[in-house]
Amino acid sequence: MGDDLPVITKLPDLDAAHARWAELRDLVEADQRAYYEEDAPLVSDAEYDARLREMTALEEAHPELASQDSPTQRVGGAAADGFAKVTHLEPMLSLDNVFSLAELEEWDARVRKSLDDERPPYLSELKIDGLAICLTYREGRLVRGATRGDGRVGEDVTANVLTIEGIPHRLAGPVGSHPHLLEVRGEVFLAVKDFEALNRELVARGEKPYANPRNTAAGSLRQKDSTITAGRRLQMYAHGVGALQWEAGQHVELERQSDAYALFQRWGVPISPHNRVVPDLGGAIAMIKDIGEHRHDMEHELDGIVIKVDNLAEQRRLGVTSRAPRWAIAVKYPPEEVHTRLLDIAVGVGRTGRATPYAVMEPVLVAGSVVRQATLHNQEVVRAKGVCIGDEVVLRKAGDVIPEILGPVTAAYDDGYPRRDFVMPADCPECGTPLRPMKEGDIDLRCPNARSCPAQVRGRLEHIGSRNGLDVEGLGEVSAAALATILPTEAGLFALSMEQLLPVRAVVRDAETGAPQYDEEGGQVWRAPFRKLDGEPSAQAGKLLGELERAKTKDLWRLLVSLNIRHVGPVAARALADWFGSLAAMRAASVEDLAAVEGVGATIAESITAWFSEDWHVEIVERWTAAGVRFATPGHPGPGAVGVADDGPLTGLTLVVTGSLEGFTRDGAREAIIAAGGKAAGSVSKKTDYVVVGENAGSKAAKAEALGLQIIDEAGFRALLAGRPGEADGAH
Repeated sequence: MGDDLPVITKLPDLDAAHARWAELRDLVEADQRAYYEEDAPLVSDAEYDARLREMTALEEAHPELASQDSPTQRVGGAAADGFAKVTHLEPMLSLDNVFSLAELEEWDARVRKSLDDERPPYLSELKIDGLAICLTYREGRLVRGATRGDGRVGEDVTANVLTIEGIPHRLAGPVGSHPHLLEVRGEVFLAVKDFEALNRELVARGEKPYANPRNTAAGSLRQKDSTITAGRRLQMYAHGVGALQWEAGQHVELERQSDAYALFQRWGVPISPHNRVVPDLGGAIAMIKDIGEHRHDMEHELDGIVIKVDNLAEQRRLGVTSRAPRWAIAVKYPPEEVHTRLLDIAVGVGRTGRATPYAVMEPVLVAGSVVRQATLHNQEVVRAKGVCIGDEVVLRKAGDVIPEILGPVTAAYDDGYPRRDFVMPADCPECGTPLRPMKEGDIDLRCPNARSCPAQVRGRLEHIGSRNGLDVEGLGEVSAAALATILPTEAGLFALSMEQLLPVRAVVRDAETGAPQYDEEGGQVWRAPFRKLDGEPSAQAGKLLGELERAKTKDLWRLLVSLNIRHVGPVAARALADWFGSLAAMRAASVEDLAAVEGVGATIAESITAWFSEDWHVEIVERWTAAGVRFATPGHPGPGAVGVADDGPLTGLTLVVTGSLEGFTRDGAREAIIAAGGKAAGSVSKKTDYVVVGENAGSKAAKAEALGLQIIDEAGFRALLAGRPGEADGAH
């Protein structure tokens, strides 16, 4: 989390402050109605938070603006019409938010000061992106379920709550062991996997999918027909206690909020498995960072961590404000969903010829980077998402993944912005060849001009330079685009000269969509990567030619990958190279011989045979060979003699490497395992023999521990490779 949030300063005069506050009040009130009452947000969470923070800052700078009816003092929205109104026995408060560790430390300092410098243990919980719910139990029987509403009055949704699997209709345990009255506070949510399954069902029926799990869960809980709610697979985790009354002689003293959660579990009320009690702020920060790295591994969506003082007596000492407790705070992660305008839908072509629609949007900051484009996959996805050019759309960028448009902001349909439907072009936008499906029934359209379509040549050149290809430093996105302007195919790659490189230049393109990049004034960005401003060769030009020379003698499997044969990736290429030892032996083999190689199979075998049937493919091999490329493994005895020893130190063992190792790249570790006769797996399972754990290891290490697998560090890994397994045991 960063500390670089915008600083809101005091406005120059009271009139300007009043005017801005009034403007924000109207916006925030509309936002709250749309979010809490209609489940149709007008703006992203990030934009709403920013407005509310600005209002709060204005009220702090000009106290005369603050009043009890200010949106900054409210918990949520009014109870919706159509449901009976319910007054909560205890108010359902909201939470104050912080957006940086510095703000969290300030909150912690205030808490400790109020507690006479005591360091209270904190209860840390995931901030589930769902809908708050209050469940009322009398003598252990569920009598009412209600939404939060404005914190005091909510909506009676008991009939729908009763359909949610996991919420007990009667608390577990013997009769008489429960409180006379109990309010369980929790969050109703739709698990990510269930949300995705629901959207697949909707698309299959020709209906529009939902934009996100939170709004879907909220809308599902507010259905007038409870059978619809029952079909939505909603879940609930409890995260608090409202009213609690025991009969005389039955009272159970609770010292901590975590004690209440233990009681809930005993009674069958669902509790999040991710809750942690930590001794101090340092433990809370560790959880914030840990969950931040793995938030997309959780069963539900979340937007932060809630930190609570665990001790109930200390909670009472700290007290509450009109809208939030002083003993709890929500630490919000950087926003991953924002709203922006869809300006256009264009089409890019990749190295396989696939024509992919992509969104061109008003630039927007999301998850730490400015996003202007996002893939839309194919014309059916555009239709299923229900987006039109001109729509305001919900954009998601989860962590480091590719930006994705989730759907239109339906509440903005009447904003007056012109809209039009997307129509998939009939011809390739790069070479004009008519697009067609690869095979009958395919949704995806492809350009069949594989040989000379500039987009496909550009993509194949970049693939050759990639880490899984020949790993050529200097042959990246920009260089590949430049070279595609002078190479009709990749056949001439290894015969390039400095004279050929100097004059070339190309448009900079997006790595995912192939779309041209534009500067702030709307002009396309061009680069001449191989020459300096004075016309002399750039360092990149010399580096590229040197790297290409070294690539001529790289491992055979890398050359096989670099030929761009359909379905032949690193795993199949290694198996083929180990078995046949040369490209000549592969070409001479029958489909049956190729398919018989472990890890290859009929589909890959047929693809290899088909690739060599094209004259221009054969030309690539011949011209690369003439330029000095070595399509053979030195010393390999011929087909059938696999290039790893049957009695290697790792023969029969499966290893998984996770995290960073000091002495190995990821590919280097994999190659070392294979050379030693072992199997380098990408995921942890019960069949894994060793898990090698380096720095910043992720969820694979945790899964290995849960399965009780042998975990070793880099020293143990080296001992295994050297044939000293005894030294590896316990090397962690």
